[in-house]
Amino acid sequence: YIRYCTPVCRQWSFPPTFSVSEIKNKQRRHLMFMKLKQEKRKVAMKKKKKKERDALGDKAPPKEVPKTIENQRVYDETTVNPEDEEVAFDEGTDEFSAYFNRLTNPKVLITTSDRPRGRTVRFCNQLATVIPDAHVYYRRGLALKKVIPQCIARGFTYLMVINEDRKVPNGMVLCHLPDGPTAHFKVSSVRLRKEMKRRGKDPTEHSPEVILNNFTTRLGHSMGRLFAALFPHDPQFVGRQVATFHNQRDFIFFRFHRYIFKNEKRVGIQELGPRFTLKLRSLQKGTFDSKFGEYEWVLKRHENDVCRRRFNL
Repeated sequence: YIRYCTPVCRQWSFPPTFSVSEIKNKQRRHLMFMKLKQEKRKVAMKKKKKKERDALGDKAPPKEVPKTIENQRVYDETTVNPEDEEVAFDEGTDEFSAYFNRLTNPKVLITTSDRPRGRTVRFCNQLATVIPDAHVYYRRGLALKKVIPQCIARGFTYLMVINEDRKVPNGMVLCHLPDGPTAHFKVSSVRLRKEMKRRGKDPTEHSPEVILNNFTTRLGHSMGRLFAALFPHDPQFVGRQVATFHNQRDFIFFRFHRYIFKNEKRVGIQELGPRFTLKLRSLQKGTFDSKFGEYEWVLKRHENDVCRRRFNL
């Protein structure tokens, strides 16, 4: 049955204020006491610092920047300087130079591993709506060595293979045609459009803008050029769509948004999906060749265990 209480009765239904001394377990009581003591000390220190800053006024020293893994990152010798002539020469003669010189237009073939499940198929179809001029084909048991020559003959510039494990997408092979390179990624945290809260309407056919964030080393620069060459040269700003590849601690986060200008200072964004995270496993010269391929870079399993502040991208 339902019991009705008056407002006076309702105020007595809450438990009394908690006290550490009521904890009967000695170890638990000691831990809780030390935790509360530490919190009080932090609050007192904040008040003291604020009081000192208010007293000094304009002469107060600047606030300290909090230490994070990103700003404490170990310097990498391969960090790219935009004004470096050697880097400019390499970019002018690498496999992507034809795209950046506007000699080719991207055309992408998306396929899967053998007998894909529904979630992987839906993921491929949604990727095809993000990347302009992308075509989804079923694998039909063909080896990639046989698929690549057919792609080159039909004018494709990319072959994207989505692998799965236990009905969940878990890997991506991205092969630039006709001369490579080939990148192998681990795929995680895949969320399709129906699984996202407050998502926008389905994306239009306009070519999106591309944002490549925090690819600083030579390897990261190669990855940025690999992703940039997936999309057409000139974005269609009418569609107000943005594809973002954000690198943080060697994890590449992909997001797809639509933006709208509310006024001169405010901009609203709405995620369209899908979203996923990539982790580079290897970078191979030339097209896909699992037996005799030459690898430019391979992720060693425990190479970052010695120093967590060292990153490759």
